[in-house]
Amino acid sequence: MFELRHLAALDAIASAGSFGKAATALGYSQSTLSQQVASLEKAVGGKLFDRTGGPRPAQLTPLGRLVLEHGRDLLAAAEAVSDAIDRFQAGSGRVDIGTFQTVTNTLLPRVVRQLRDVHPDCEIKLFEDDAEVPQLEGLDVLFVDGPAPPDVDSTLILRDSLVLLAAAGDLEPGPVDITRLNGAAMVAQPPICDQRRVEAALDAMGVFPQFVFRTADNTAVVSMVNAGLGWAIMPWLAVSTLLPSTVTTHPLTPALEPREIHALSAGTMSPLAVKVVELTQLAARDAARDAPAGMIRLRARR
Repeated sequence: MFELRHLAALDAIASAGSFGKAATALGYSQSTLSQQVASLEKAVGGKLFDRTGGPRPAQLTPLGRLVLEHGRDLLAAAEAVSDAIDRFQAGSGRVDIGTFQTVTNTLLPRVVRQLRDVHPDCEIKLFEDDAEVPQLEGLDVLFVDGPAPPDVDSTLILRDSLVLLAAAGDLEPGPVDITRLNGAAMVAQPPICDQRRVEAALDAMGVFPQFVFRTADNTAVVSMVNAGLGWAIMPWLAVSTLLPSTVTTHPLTPALEPREIHALSAGTMSPLAVKVVELTQLAARDAARDAPAGMIRLRARR
């Protein structure tokens, strides 16, 4: 079986026109180059050059022309693979990120900008999905809200406190006893992911709101609350950039368990994917710094 170095030797001789010039270009002795050609001829079952001797250029046989034509395709493909590996190791290439509204709107804009600043040739693909069961297949990184599955690698990004939203004037400033939600008109997201956990926690406490409107859009939840349709329980980060002055936020007592945002990966990540997670952690740190005290936490409680 021939090797790429044998094809490279064939290409060099054909390009240089002689064994001697090709050997010099490749840094080989002429005898070493001749041995490589002999090995290639043995592998393909025939002569590749008509060795006429003297000053005439090395002449390819018909078989030599055939092998060279396809050999150059193989050499180009090998060079492309090598180049792709070099770019991969340097942090370029493509990264596919699974995400959802909060991460897309509040964390990833900064991450994508910084990633493009450092790696302007990288390709970043975002896939937004609020599926109940995280689907990692085909993704380099998947951001989810809620506990990470036990069979995947997970990095905690932040813990996001849940707050009560109300139209201005509906409630006195400050904390609200959670029992006041029993029977209250509420706006909510569909009962999946973190919303499902919120409703399960309320049920466990004997608190049964009246859900009058559901929407998967964070902005729509805030708008419905602002219109006086009902109150809503939302993660702080999900609404922090959406709140008009006519919507107030209130801690709940007792507080509901904060939602967790994790970055999931299926095994070894590419350097670019690792950078995505690192930059997202930095973005979460800045979000925690800018939020009211205790709203965003970067480490799980022990």
